[in-house]
Amino acid sequence: MEALDRYILEHSEPQSEALAWLQRQTNLRTNHARMLSGAVQGRFLEMVVRMTGARRILELGTFTGYSAICLASGMPQDGHLDTLEINDELEDLILEGFVRAGLSGRISLHIGDCKDTLRRFAAGEGHDPYDLVFIDANKREYPEYYDLVFDLVRPGGWILGDNVLWDGKVALDPMPQDRQTLGIDEFNRKVAADPRVESVILPLRDGLNLIRKK
Repeated sequence: MEALDRYILEHSEPQSEALAWLQRQTNLRTNHARMLSGAVQGRFLEMVVRMTGARRILELGTFTGYSAICLASGMPQDGHLDTLEINDELEDLILEGFVRAGLSGRISLHIGDCKDTLRRFAAGEGHDPYDLVFIDANKREYPEYYDLVFDLVRPGGWILGDNVLWDGKVALDPMPQDRQTLGIDEFNRKVAADPRVESVILPLRDGLNLIRKK
């Protein structure tokens, strides 16, 4: 599998200098570098934005900003991304990455609990709907995130759920009963049973659920 992963990397467009810098800094300055989206998924996210023409994007779970940069890089020039992160200790690194990528004017970082921020967005007047939402925050809360973002997405818009295979734990029998695995499984079941959407799970990295709102 490592050889295949290496082949995929070698035959895909390389990451930008800003993303390479951010990947290094994430490894040096955090204890959870595995949470980084990485070059292949990052390029895929950028292409999804280009293919869908999304110009208003919402991200739940910034971490160090790698996926936010990828998403924003695919937007048209008048596009804007709101990204939500609970860990204020990462703020300086996130913002420096945005500056290095030349995207600081097109991304707004919101520090705080995702659910509180989403409720504030929902209560705001004159808030244009999002074209695309990328969910990559607390796995326990994925089902709640889905409910909170649904009305914020325009008809025909997209919701992407990351890590939906959770290292294969969701397919084990018996399935582990930890809150993260249960949250991911409930999210996948909720989406699959929702007649308001169409969806497909891709085995990209740790699983990506592509959900289109009808």
